[in-house]
Amino acid sequence: MYLRSLALTDFRCLRELLLEPDPEGVTVVTGANGTGKTSVLEAVAYLATQQSFRGVPREALVRVGATAAVVRGVAVEGERAVSIDAEVSTVARSRTLVNSQPVRRRSDLDDALRATVFAPEDTEVVRGGPAARRHFLDETLALVDPRQATHAETVERVLRQRSALLKRSGGRLVGDLATTLDVWDERLAEAGTALADARELLLGRLGPEATETVGQLTGTPTTVGLGYRRSWDGSLADALARGRADDLARGTTLVGPHRDEVGLDLDGLPARTHASQGEQRTLALALRLAAHRLAAARAGTPPVLLLDDVFSELDHGRASALLASVPPGQTLLTTAVPPPTAVPVAATVVLGRVGDR
Repeated sequence: MYLRSLALTDFRCLRELLLEPDPEGVTVVTGANGTGKTSVLEAVAYLATQQSFRGVPREALVRVGATAAVVRGVAVEGERAVSIDAEVSTVARSRTLVNSQPVRRRSDLDDALRATVFAPEDTEVVRGGPAARRHFLDETLALVDPRQATHAETVERVLRQRSALLKRSGGRLVGDLATTLDVWDERLAEAGTALADARELLLGRLGPEATETVGQLTGTPTTVGLGYRRSWDGSLADALARGRADDLARGTTLVGPHRDEVGLDLDGLPARTHASQGEQRTLALALRLAAHRLAAARAGTPPVLLLDDVFSELDHGRASALLASVPPGQTLLTTAVPPPTAVPVAATVVLGRVGDR
C-alpha cells in the first residue's frame, strides 16, 4: 500500500500543498521549524484514522482565518486506487468520503489507507499515564485486527450514554432509569470484555516483536515485558453491578476497559520508572515498529510509515538499525536537518516559510 498523491487546502499552517511521495522508498519532508513538516504527516494520518495523532480536536486542523480544511489523497494497493476526500469544518459537520461514499466509522477506512505513525509524543506511551497506553493498544488493534477494534468504538459510545444517564440520575434511580442502566451495563459488559480480551491477545503478539526490535535498535539483547491489568475481578457484568452505587454517587463509570492498565517492563524492571529517557524513546519506537510489522503481516503489504523527527535523537548506528528493521514500503519522514547518511532518500520535499504559500 502507498499514497500516490496528497493535496491540502487550509490544513494547519498550509494554505495549499500538493505532494506525490515516492511509492516504495523514503520521502523526506524538510524545512525550517514552523513550515508545516509535521502537519503533512498529520494530514496523511488523518485520512487513515480520522484523528490527529497530536491529540487535538478537529477544529485545530483548520488554518487560522479559514472555515474549513480539505485533505485529498489517492491510495494504491496492488492494481486498485482509492480516493479519500476529507473536509474538516469549523462551522459545519466534518465529513470523509472514500470513492465518493461517506465514511461512517473508522473501520470503513481499513481497505482505503493504513498508516503507522511515530512521533516524539509517543514517549508518553512509556512514561505517561494509562490512557496513553490504552490509546496505543486501540490504535494498533485498528491496524492489526480491524474487526476486533470495533469493540473500542462500541465501548466509547456506550460509556458516553452510560455517563450521561448517571449524571442525569442525580444519584437516584427512579422511573425507567434502572431499566435503562441495566441495558447499558449489559452492552458495556459484552463489548468491554471483548475489548479487554482483544487487547490481551494483541500484547501477546507485540511482546516478541518489540523484544526483537529493541535488540536490533540497541545492539544489546533486551527483554520487553508487556502485561495487561484489568480494572475488575471476575466478570465485568458482576463488577458493574457491585460498583453501581459508587458509579451513581460519582456520576461516572469506575470499572471497565477505559480504566485498565498496561505494564511495560525492560528486563523485568518497570520502564516508566527505571528506564532512561533514551531507553524510553527506544522502547516507544520499538512498539510502533512492532505494530507496523504485525500490520504488514496481516494485510500482506505494510502500511504507510510516518516518522516525525525520529532521527533527532538517534546516532548513526541506531538510525541504520531502525531502517534495517522496517519492512520495505513507503515511508515519509520529517527532519529540520539533513537526515543521517544511512537513510536511502528516494525523494525530498522542501517546505518554505508559511508566508511564502
